[in-house]
Amino acid sequence: MRTITSILFLFLLALASTSQATVFYSKEEAFELAFGAGAEVESLAVFLTDEQSEQIEKTAQVKLDSKLYTFHVGKRGGQILGYAAIESHNVRTQPETVMILLSPTGELIRVEMLAFHEPPEYQPPARWFERLYRRPLAELRLNQGVDGIAGATLSSRASLDGIRKVLAIYLIALKEGKN
Repeated sequence: MRTITSILFLFLLALASTSQATVFYSKEEAFELAFGAGAEVESLAVFLTDEQSEQIEKTAQVKLDSKLYTFHVGKRGGQILGYAAIESHNVRTQPETVMILLSPTGELIRVEMLAFHEPPEYQPPARWFERLYRRPLAELRLNQGVDGIAGATLSSRASLDGIRKVLAIYLIALKEGKN
């Protein structure tokens, strides 16, 4: 599982050599942002059943491209600090990679842009993500509780889709203990 994540990061870093690509944080830097220096980070592979996949797609209103998903669990002294998911998807024609951080109880508490390969003016600002924190999954719909970003509609839609997907996977596969 670590190999797949490492390959994904190497791929994204290779894409960063294009003229408009920006990589903001490495995987290690992202985990330190999420959980603090010195936290233990364990990978947790989630293998979705057909039933879970169908339920997640319905709940999140996004199509899953895999039945295998990885959460990174931050711990200190045996206590769970939270769950980080690294989500990569295309915005228009280029990828963005975000780290979606959930509290130990599964609430959205932070989103960090790790890499953005579209023009910078299409990137959602941190303050836009902050308005999403601690909101239930059902309220995370563009133009139905979440305002779009003028000039960056596709970026905001792609980010929201990724966030809803992560929340739905957590709720259905981890919280309900079906994994």
